[in-house]
Amino acid sequence: MSRTSPFSPSSSVKTVLVVQMGEPPTPIADALGQQAHWFTDALAAEGATVRVVRPDAGESLPAPQEQDVAIISGSWSMVTDRLDWSERTADWLRQTVNAGLPVLGVCYGHQLLAHALGGTVADNPNGREMGLKTVSLHVNADADDLLGDVPACFDAYLSHQQSVLVPPPGAQVLAFSEQDGCQIIRYSPHTLSVQFHPEMDQAVMNACLRHCRLPELTNDNEPVWARRLLLNFVRQAFARRVCDAE
Repeated sequence: MSRTSPFSPSSSVKTVLVVQMGEPPTPIADALGQQAHWFTDALAAEGATVRVVRPDAGESLPAPQEQDVAIISGSWSMVTDRLDWSERTADWLRQTVNAGLPVLGVCYGHQLLAHALGGTVADNPNGREMGLKTVSLHVNADADDLLGDVPACFDAYLSHQQSVLVPPPGAQVLAFSEQDGCQIIRYSPHTLSVQFHPEMDQAVMNACLRHCRLPELTNDNEPVWARRLLLNFVRQAFARRVCDAE
């Protein structure tokens, strides 16, 4: 994993900022590394440099113009705890979204982005959602630049207790699952969040299930479309940078 500082989007180097929101439980971290490692592995084929920032460790969040695309990771913390480093990241997200930086929120990042922009996050009244689940697109997802070619239903890894119960004003809810009505939210042409984990593979998902003393998955088929959404979001962000530079 590469940590670079400083860097500029005017450079020919494609750079993804991963904002890692806290530390995994020790057994998971010892076996499979940090959340940022999972994103780095998922994005390996893109040839991008991954820069990792840890607000929970006191690291400063960079200015929006200093990166090409930002991903806000999952966490074992709760958005409703209003931890100082989490609220500081929420403040940064408001500035970053207003500045036009492409931002993708994932799981905790999905909830934090919704919270930062005026939505409501709380415990999911339908309970914890874990494992390989089906995500279904709303009809309005057909018009979304990222989702136009995505099947109406696809599988994804999920692991969360809290959810976005009320999306921010003006946001579009584009997908749902049996337990969660806000699986994908579009906030602006450059801002999206997903409740599921496109960066996870089965090894990570099974580690999370073991940690919660739940049965592990035995099907070796990895979900395709969740990962493709992550890659396509990053590719769109890089393409937007090229267009803006011309």
